[in-house]
Formats: sequence, C-alpha cells, structure tokens
Amino acid sequence: MESDTIIDHGEPVRQFAIMLPNRVGALAAMVKLLRGSGIEVIGLSVQDSRDATVARLVVSDPDSAERLFMEKGIPHTTCEIVVVALREAGPGLLQCLDTLMIAETNIDFAYALMPGPDNQSLLAMHVEDYEFAVAILHQSGFKLMYQDDLSR
Repeated sequence: MESDTIIDHGEPVRQFAIMLPNRVGALAAMVKLLRGSGIEVIGLSVQDSRDATVARLVVSDPDSAERLFMEKGIPHTTCEIVVVALREAGPGLLQCLDTLMIAETNIDFAYALMPGPDNQSLLAMHVEDYEFAVAILHQSGFKLMYQDDLSR
C-alpha cells in the first residue's frame, strides 16, 4: 500500500534511466520515438562515457513511456524523484539544499527540468529517502511538483 505522503500530495515523478549508444543521433531518435507516441520529454540529464550514454528522462506520460520501452525492448530503470518549484533560482536553490542538509538527507543526483507551469524553475533530485525529503521540504514551505503537475 502507498504511504500517506504520496496519497496526500500526488503521484511521485518517475524518472527513466536509459542506456544509449554513444553515437550521433541516438538521443534525438529516442525523443522522436517518444514524441511519436504523444509523450513529451520535460526533463533531461545526459551523462556520457566512451562506450555508452546514460540519459535520465522525465516525461509527460510515464505509464505510456514504460509500455513503449517494454514493447521496443529498450532496457531502462525507473526511480522516484523529488521535484521542487523554485521561486528564485539562486536563493531558492540554496534554501532547498540547506533544508535537506540540515535534515541530513543526501542528494544522489540533481538536474533542472524544462520550465514548468508559470515558467518556474524546477529542480529534480534523487534523494536517499523520498518520503522523508518530501515531508521536510513540504514542512519548510517549498512547492513540490508531482507527476500530475508536470503532465501536460
């Protein structure tokens, strides 16, 4: 059963991690595949190595994306990420990071998403304890975004 935190606030944002071949056009082909199914990429982080590229994607319709990846045999992993809408990119970022530091919650990785509703700056973070981080940030007055907020 889902926890009260998730039920009270919304479905967590799901991120996909996909291994892409390290060649020209691989990322564009993935985005075209998603768009062809009516799925928009709303967040993207790419980490390159000599042999492969890891693309972290946040999409408008994670259920459909998961089905598409399964149908096409595209290996992927998923995880829940915390997404914070920052009022001010500089000061808001530092306040968010300080809040998590004081709560002794580690951030595994973070990246910005495409501008959200009302052109807000959005920060996606993978944290060691999703529910704890959501509770701390919510109590501290941060606006958290959930999948329904990001799906357009």
